Amino acid sequence: MPYKEKPIEKLYYTIGEVSKILGVPVSTVRYWDGEFKILKPAKNKKGNRLFTATDLKNLKIIHHLLKEKGMTIPGAIKKIEGGMDEIDYKFEIRESLLRIRTLLTELSESM
Repeated sequence: MPYKEKPIEKLYYTIGEVSKILGVPVSTVRYWDGEFKILKPAKNKKGNRLFTATDLKNLKIIHHLLKEKGMTIPGAIKKIEGGMDEIDYKFEIRESLLRIRTLLTELSESM
């Protein structure tokens, strides 16, 4: 079996990187940072936000609730404050299904 390197996981993501990953403007990420208490990015000496992998996951959940489910910001805040365990569980299932879909699509295209 050929050697397969693990993908390098970053410790911190800049706001620009997060914005590209989510496909939203930087100003939107900055606004969400001020609205949602679950986001706690570190800041460097310049004051730039540095998001951890947990912050990135939480931002993906927020993006899903707001952009894909069509919730309002107060509604998403209430849902998150109501219980992150269920939201996190459903999000993990969704991410797994999306990865499987991508894999199956790649397999069908290669045949």
